[in-house]
Amino acid sequence: MLPMEGAVSPSRCHPKEENEGKKIMPSLMVVDDEPTIRHSLRKLLATESLQVIVAATIEEARGLYESKKPDVLLLDLQLPDGSGLDFFEEVRSRDPKRPVIFITAQGTTDTAIQAMKRGAFDYLTKPVDLDKLQQLLPQALEAARLMRVPAELPTDTLPDRILGRSPIIQEMCKTIGRLAAQNVNVLILGESGSGKELVARALYHHSDRSDKPFLPINCAAIPESLVESELFGHEEGAFTGALHQRIGKFEKCDGGTLLLDEIGDMPLAVQAKILRLLQEQKFERVGGNRSISTNVRVIAATNKNLEQLISEGKFRGDLFYRLKVVTIRVPALRERREDIPELAHHFLFSYARELNRDIRGLAPEAIDRLREYDWPGNVRELQGAIKEVVLSTGGPTVLPEALHLGMTTGQPLSLPGYDLGQRIETLLAAKEGKAYSVILADVERELIVRALRQTKGHQGMASEILGINRTTLRTKLRELGITMDKVVVDRTCED
Repeated sequence: MLPMEGAVSPSRCHPKEENEGKKIMPSLMVVDDEPTIRHSLRKLLATESLQVIVAATIEEARGLYESKKPDVLLLDLQLPDGSGLDFFEEVRSRDPKRPVIFITAQGTTDTAIQAMKRGAFDYLTKPVDLDKLQQLLPQALEAARLMRVPAELPTDTLPDRILGRSPIIQEMCKTIGRLAAQNVNVLILGESGSGKELVARALYHHSDRSDKPFLPINCAAIPESLVESELFGHEEGAFTGALHQRIGKFEKCDGGTLLLDEIGDMPLAVQAKILRLLQEQKFERVGGNRSISTNVRVIAATNKNLEQLISEGKFRGDLFYRLKVVTIRVPALRERREDIPELAHHFLFSYARELNRDIRGLAPEAIDRLREYDWPGNVRELQGAIKEVVLSTGGPTVLPEALHLGMTTGQPLSLPGYDLGQRIETLLAAKEGKAYSVILADVERELIVRALRQTKGHQGMASEILGINRTTLRTKLRELGITMDKVVVDRTCED
């Protein structure tokens, strides 16, 4: 039986009106191949004010839809004779104003976004939360009565998955689905490592601009003197070293989407120019006087409190309100602990394949330990921790003692408890052929963390000290699970 209680209140369901003025009972059609779900929903939802029709297949639903003309569909995505999304398209081709609520056991965010972008009224995962359905159903019935059209979004595919079944992630993905094709600026807020760039890419890949460029730029990783040139370009001779004309990101990205990552670190002088671009879609290159028009959708992201920066005079209030037409908040990993096992196993199997390791899962005690940890570096830190485990684990199952939580967020080798010599001896004695890669990762982590501390987190200067380019540095930060907030703020790791 479904774990549900309660029923939809008859008083909240609106009767359907025919041309003759007769009031006909509104109807809901449930399409699901599981007999217990069909029986439970019909028993719990059917009242004197709501008729519930059930179907087990698309073929059966097609016939009932023609004869009964239900007001609302509650539609499973996976059916024996086809995809619920395909049947949804059939319905939409004839009745584009028919509200459809999807339900599925496949609670991935890909299907959530796919369903929402195709114009679904909403999306529920199994086991069905009847309280949530009780809120949704009257709204859907009212939408049917008023003949409102759900938002239509394009049908592009998402290259990277936003993993998680938690309600907060499902709601975030519904918002992405609703906003993707809307030509509005979006401000993405969230802690470092929480997945803000992935959200921005989801907005892009599900938009009408997906066939145009998507260019991310990290405002914190570019020296202040070069930010304006990077964004707007410059003319030859505009400043010392400007030997040739340079085309900036806004010009390259015409017709596409530009992600301004860590916009809270953008210099005030550049903020003024960004504001004008958002208002007029025009700008001048550095050292130039010719106005250049561009058509760019701006997505901004930050882990900082912009309102506090405004009060401190470090961020323009008018730019803030221009950017935050719509805001998406990416939850911290500790706010969705129920997603940690799925994320951990995803990274575990991905790295096991990549590194050719025979690892088949995490012990329950290891999962418990992952759940209990607060993850200050969020998903990026979890990813780094799992990669370190894959490199250091000998058996097929990851045990809790193999997890060195905190080691992947910039912990130097010199900390108490870390003995480099002992670590080398342990790895060599294990004879597993991974000593080199593990120690190399430890040394890389130590070197990068110290360089970033020396430059107070300035990635451009750190990359020059290290002798690597900024792209390589950013890749290493992701691979090693090093988070900038930990590097710059946490002083317990300093000599």
